[in-house]
Amino acid sequence: MPNLADLLTRAAEQHGDRIALKLDEQELNYAFLDEGASRIAGLLRARGIEPGDRVGIMLPNVPYFPVVYYGILRAGGVVVPMNVLLKAREVDFYVSDSGAKTLFVWHGFAAEAPADAISVTPGEFEQLVIGADSAPENVERAGDDTAVILYTSGTTGTPKGAELTHDNLRTNCEVTATTLVELTPEDVILGALPLFHSFGQTCGLNAAVANGACLTLIPRFDPAKALEMIKRDNVTVFEGVPTMYHAILNVPDREDHDVSSLRLCVSGGSAMPVEVMRGFEKAFDCKVLEGYGLSETSPVASFNHPDRERKPGSIGTPIQGVEMRVVDDDGVEVAQGAVGEIAIRGHNVMKGYWNRPDATADVLDADGWFRTGDMATVDDDGYFFIVDRKKDMIIRGGYNVYPREIEEVLYEHPAVSEAAVVGVPDESMGEEVGAAVVLKSDAGADDIRAFVRERVAAYKYPRVIWFLDELPKGPTGKILKREIKPPAE
Repeated sequence: MPNLADLLTRAAEQHGDRIALKLDEQELNYAFLDEGASRIAGLLRARGIEPGDRVGIMLPNVPYFPVVYYGILRAGGVVVPMNVLLKAREVDFYVSDSGAKTLFVWHGFAAEAPADAISVTPGEFEQLVIGADSAPENVERAGDDTAVILYTSGTTGTPKGAELTHDNLRTNCEVTATTLVELTPEDVILGALPLFHSFGQTCGLNAAVANGACLTLIPRFDPAKALEMIKRDNVTVFEGVPTMYHAILNVPDREDHDVSSLRLCVSGGSAMPVEVMRGFEKAFDCKVLEGYGLSETSPVASFNHPDRERKPGSIGTPIQGVEMRVVDDDGVEVAQGAVGEIAIRGHNVMKGYWNRPDATADVLDADGWFRTGDMATVDDDGYFFIVDRKKDMIIRGGYNVYPREIEEVLYEHPAVSEAAVVGVPDESMGEEVGAAVVLKSDAGADDIRAFVRERVAAYKYPRVIWFLDELPKGPTGKILKREIKPPAE
């Protein structure tokens, strides 16, 4: 089954009448979704799109996204997903860098897109699709052909496009769905993760379609709305990033919401503070399993498997078919318990960065090992524990300080709602440990500083603490440390 679109073809054959997608009162069954994708493929073919051509999608979490996504794949095209909040300059970069032949853009964001983009306007777009010829057959693709180009967030320099193949994405979603989330056609997944992101695509959309499950969409995450949807749609699986769990946990009347239908919660995207995990599980009586991955790994690489011991604070063990190890700067595996960089090899690792052979060579060696830039340790049972991003590590007076460790302690303070630890330039130490903190009750910097100082080595506690109303976050809710700056003195 080389073409990723075959997941939908098979689902339509086996589960045609089952609901594939929901958006409030809107419902699309698998047969309808498959027919829509077929006509999108026909539309693209009529517009000269050939196998291997790139096509952009700039749509929110609405049913049009899956229809267009599978339609592009069905035509043999390569999907280039884009954040709907991109501005014209950024959209131009994505289109020009990928060489996208056309772009589907949500009508509300059309002003930021090229003039020849296809506007997805409810009502009008349906007429365009209905008028297109159907493309009943999926264009045959090789397993190692690129299916999706996912642009990384560009923490340093311009974003790079990770080329994910049909085999990468299909295998990753099938392993995730069968061995980790254990999906069945009876499951309902809350589609809160952006579909333009790898987590939402693989673990939400593709995993649901591969198993005939239902994905109920929420275009813009709202914690109170999410709680309402869990009851309304009998959601069984919630997938989110830690900030989503934190937000739901802080909904004022959360105890009034019935979430008894939930059987599993999955967290990824960034490390979940242990206190947030424990608080969520206590409040909602639902186990949270944390995993780990990157855009470059399709994305899932490791997981706290449902049939094994779950270790809070750990990203678990490698998933089926994937190897992970912790290495030094020379790629040599470090001693048990020592801190090193995570390297990954397996079916999930990208082909490379689009048109960036030098950048690819920097992270992917000849043996297929991908260097992640994430620092971690491994315990005696083979469980991995993220220490921090290699580039986020703070070097204070020659000592390495890993922000994740300090953040865990900050979250234990009863007045702290959210926290992010970053390096602050310092003349004598090179870097000082700084903490941006969001409070949920009154507390002072001295109190918080003393709290942390009692719990970590003297060189680790934050000397610089400042308070914010909220921390800057990306489209998935991940905290953007690069945008956190200490206040001017």
